[in-house]
Amino acid sequence: MLLIPCPWCGPRPENEFHGGTSTNRTRPSDGDATDGAWTGYLFTEPSATGRREERWCHTHGCGQWFLLERNTETGALGKTSRIATPEPRAKPEPEAPAPSEEGAEP
Repeated sequence: MLLIPCPWCGPRPENEFHGGTSTNRTRPSDGDATDGAWTGYLFTEPSATGRREERWCHTHGCGQWFLLERNTETGALGKTSRIATPEPRAKPEPEAPAPSEEGAEP
């Protein structure tokens, strides 16, 4: 059985993982969001040969996504790395309530 090196849990059996997609693919932009563009992005992927970087998930383990270098010709696994988490967005400041006209002195 193939052992895949999870960056959080260490080497684990391949049946604990779910392979994602290659990292060199880009989602269709809003201007190109046609049915054909989404079908191509979701269901077809060019068969790349050689070394490539892919997203993988340790589904039946820690549940974390990570990057894995894999050679599609030889099946050799390379280095793994954690996916950087984006910085949380700053919450907007609540607006001050507008002054009420009721109860205002004339």
